[in-house]
Amino acid sequence: MRKSHPVRRAVLATAATVSGIVLLLSLKPASDPGSAAAAGGAAPPVAAQSPQGGAAQPIGNGTVTGDAAQTQYGAVQVRLTVSGGKITRAEAVQAPKGGQSDQVTSSSVPRLNQAAVAAQSADIDVVSGATYTSGGYKKSLQSALDKARAAAGSGQGSGEDAGGGSAQARTVTGDVAQTQYGPVQVRVTVSGGKITKAEAVQTPKGGQSDQVTANAVPKLNQAAVAAGDAEIDAVSGATYTSAGYRQSLQSALDKAGG
Repeated sequence: MRKSHPVRRAVLATAATVSGIVLLLSLKPASDPGSAAAAGGAAPPVAAQSPQGGAAQPIGNGTVTGDAAQTQYGAVQVRLTVSGGKITRAEAVQAPKGGQSDQVTSSSVPRLNQAAVAAQSADIDVVSGATYTSGGYKKSLQSALDKARAAAGSGQGSGEDAGGGSAQARTVTGDVAQTQYGPVQVRVTVSGGKITKAEAVQTPKGGQSDQVTANAVPKLNQAAVAAGDAEIDAVSGATYTSAGYRQSLQSALDKAGG
């Protein structure tokens, strides 16, 4: 048998290789992920991913009070003062009181107030030994933040004048007035030179004082708004509380310039 020449074998091998490449090229897909960009076309858009949780909604300036949160030991209610879109002050206008609750409240509430201002949210730690008070505080705090955000979203900043022509509402707390049965301290909100809201943030408590306070303070608050000044009558059966209320109310009005 005649042997094949080496050169002939090389030529045949080369031809087979070329044929195989041509065949593979003919089977290549019409397009690939990079073809559009390579040809100068627009690449497929990439969906933008928003940050986890999204941007925080701004809170309206002014003073806003959250809903009262009921706990096993009493109600907790938080008020916020917001300026420049930030919480500048947090305070509990209601907190559990009487018996052991007095000690727990006096220890935990100042820490919760500080934590709320520092965190700028309701995501604050529970104070050790005040689990129920802390839980109620956080709930009312969140309610206040929700109200402040709703006011900002509607363009109605709490305590702000939308037109810019009238004076802003001011919330001022008077000095503490010491009475025979305990301190009394009054906070007022003044707008347009008038008292629009009055409340006692400190009152005598414990024993018979709880009943006297519950009966007298709402009447004193209403009287202050109605009178527009500290010239209000004492509530029958609450002479000392009434006197302390009037003293602190006058202090608040002096600070407000009223």
